[in-house]
Amino acid sequence: MNSKDGNLISFKVLINSEGNIVTEMSGIPINDLDKIFKDDELSLIKTIILLTQLKLEPIHEYLSEELSALNHKGN
Repeated sequence: MNSKDGNLISFKVLINSEGNIVTEMSGIPINDLDKIFKDDELSLIKTIILLTQLKLEPIHEYLSEELSALNHKGN
């Protein structure tokens, strides 16, 4: 990623320092978008993030629950 790249929204499956597999969602808060984007570009980016969140959040929640159960089985 170069210095002009930025994370709008991302989803990861990670292994943490305790050896547990976890999911992570991150990105720029919707309320901060107007600090970077203006007018039509702001509207487009906001729509893309909202649509992406709509799809990723259920996957994130599902995997978090499943992984939590699996992680506790191993302990």
